[in-house]
Amino acid sequence: MAYSAPIFYLDVQRYIEILILILSLVVQAVALIHCLTQRGDGFQAIGTLPKGAWAAILAVCIVLTLLVSGAVGIFSLIGIGAALIYLLDVRPGLKDLSDGKGFW
Repeated sequence: MAYSAPIFYLDVQRYIEILILILSLVVQAVALIHCLTQRGDGFQAIGTLPKGAWAAILAVCIVLTLLVSGAVGIFSLIGIGAALIYLLDVRPGLKDLSDGKGFW
């Protein structure tokens, strides 16, 4: 069976997966860097996990995303979830605690 056009959907799929992987790693890295630059007592003041626990969760998720799962694996999805929980729940609490201004 001959095809009239070249089959390129695998190339498109590979580029989309690489883009998702890069975006996932950027979100996770931003969450980890923000976590590491915050004071430890602020985490206890807002009633969340300690700084060490958040740092460990985010670091393990980045390593598992890089080494095991790839772009759309289960560890990548868990890592994105953990980073988004940190960025959307813990980060605003720390921001509000530190200066009392605004959401972000």
